[in-house]
Amino acid sequence: MTEQSGSERARKTAEALEYLGGFGNEHSSEAVPGALPLGRNSPQRAPLGLYAEQLSGSAFTEPRRGNRRSWLYRVRPSAAHPRFTRVDNGALRTGPFTEAPADPNRLRWNPLPDPAPGTDFLAGLWTLGGNGDAARRTGMAIHLYAANAPMTDRVFSDSDGELLIVPERGGLLLRTEFGLLAVRPGEVALVPRGVRLRVELLDADARGYVCENYGRPFELPDLGPIGANGLAAARDFRAPVAAFEDPDLLDRPTEVVNKFCGNLWSAAYGHSPLDVVAWHGTHVPYVYDLRRFNVLGSISHDHPDPSIFTVLTSPSDTPGLAGVDFVVFAPRWLVGEDTFRPPYFHRNVMSEYMGLIEGAYDAKAEGFVPGGGSLHNMMSAHGPDRETFDRASAAELKPQKIDDGLAFMFETRWPITATAQAAGAAHLQRGYDDVWQGLQRHFRA
Repeated sequence: MTEQSGSERARKTAEALEYLGGFGNEHSSEAVPGALPLGRNSPQRAPLGLYAEQLSGSAFTEPRRGNRRSWLYRVRPSAAHPRFTRVDNGALRTGPFTEAPADPNRLRWNPLPDPAPGTDFLAGLWTLGGNGDAARRTGMAIHLYAANAPMTDRVFSDSDGELLIVPERGGLLLRTEFGLLAVRPGEVALVPRGVRLRVELLDADARGYVCENYGRPFELPDLGPIGANGLAAARDFRAPVAAFEDPDLLDRPTEVVNKFCGNLWSAAYGHSPLDVVAWHGTHVPYVYDLRRFNVLGSISHDHPDPSIFTVLTSPSDTPGLAGVDFVVFAPRWLVGEDTFRPPYFHRNVMSEYMGLIEGAYDAKAEGFVPGGGSLHNMMSAHGPDRETFDRASAAELKPQKIDDGLAFMFETRWPITATAQAAGAAHLQRGYDDVWQGLQRHFRA
């Protein structure tokens, strides 16, 4: 099968997908009627000769509000596999990040270069940096990916954390144990810890970003004084319906690659592990359309803090201090009176990685392009570049629609340490500090 015909088949599959709605719901689905047992999770004999198996994304005893688990009814149990052996990690790195010292300088990268022909999603993962310790389930990592081939006869799972996938160019078809998800630029996919998936391409190539969250699973932020509505609506998150691998492929040899404590491990299965015929639970993957985010903002004066744009948050042991937040700068109106409307100059106890999905970002006039990214570690002074400052300071303050770009941010409580490959990359912009040159003194006593 050619790559083109493979992407055409993936697109046709994606167009026909149906989903279950609602973040955090107790979902249930069956690909074959009668496959899901009723009234119990583990009957003496599961229906249709299937095996019952629980997949736990949290400890058994965690509070109900944060407890994540799903029951899977599959052709073969996950325990039926040979020994795993170490394989090369490629450009994938994991916390703790100790290759280079944490850098207080402001850093910015151009997009990841195009990969060699035949590079799939897993082979195309390239780690920019991160923090924490995957083995202790704290912190996060930032990866980029560039791929031009589907994953064929292999699947991937991440024992270290959940994966938030943010496409920037080209769509992806995710074949997971729970079913299929299609995710395109402008959407994000959330794949829970330990869930196996195969990534196919909806286009000739694909590029984007990944946040690997080692800590508590992402959840919707509390709304507090905002009230009952706003930001990301739970009903707009879509979970897959049950779908198992084509019966003709169930007994096909499959490589299963598992990321465990920072290293990749591989086992040669004699069958596909994407064989779940029915399931129910709360530990499930999702896709979300960022254009459905209900942006809130000031209707009087001043620019709100970017926390008002939080889509998902991974809480820490300190209330309000996230292990990692996912923030989107979606199309919105600016109407503030006597207000400098772009993001203000600031220093922050949090560390910020910004990425651009499409268009332009309203705080940077040039140099920040789709597929690129900037890193402003804690207490690094940053804000609009000189051209943006000059233009915004003199602009007529009439209502203004910001709809020519879609940017996002991974924000974390700990400094982000760049990997050696990111610190020395050819696509690192060595002159990034120059964007703030020329900001003149205007003060007159």
